[in-house]
Amino acid sequence: MDDLAILGGLFAISFVAATILPAQSEAVLVGLLVAGTHSPLLLVGVASLGNVLGAVVNWALGRGIERFRNRRWFPVSPSMLDRATGWYRRWGRWSLLVSWAPFGGDALTVAAGVLREPLWSFVLLVTIAKTARYLVLAVATLSLT
Repeated sequence: MDDLAILGGLFAISFVAATILPAQSEAVLVGLLVAGTHSPLLLVGVASLGNVLGAVVNWALGRGIERFRNRRWFPVSPSMLDRATGWYRRWGRWSLLVSWAPFGGDALTVAAGVLREPLWSFVLLVTIAKTARYLVLAVATLSLT
């Protein structure tokens, strides 16, 4: 498989993992890190970019929630969205620093859109959170191999 296909696949799974479809980008990243065929920083960068852009999709869904809320495919249940919105109202934009979390992180990114978080601050905080997660994963993986 060529480099573009490998990196494109990592980007795609990382993007999907942050949106409405269930996916685990961490396993793919770990596999590529263990294979040792690509720069770890490049892999972390590609995974982070895909995951942040996927979170932007959630933010956009939040902005248009009244049109999408009752759709079967909508990524967040009403109760999860209520919890995330409450968390977001309590902690504000800083709650986006836990947007990497496997449970509730996606709901926070939708809540940020619902509550009209500006895109610039959303992208900044989500990038910090998601990149930090992948960096920690990369350091842990490479220290064990």
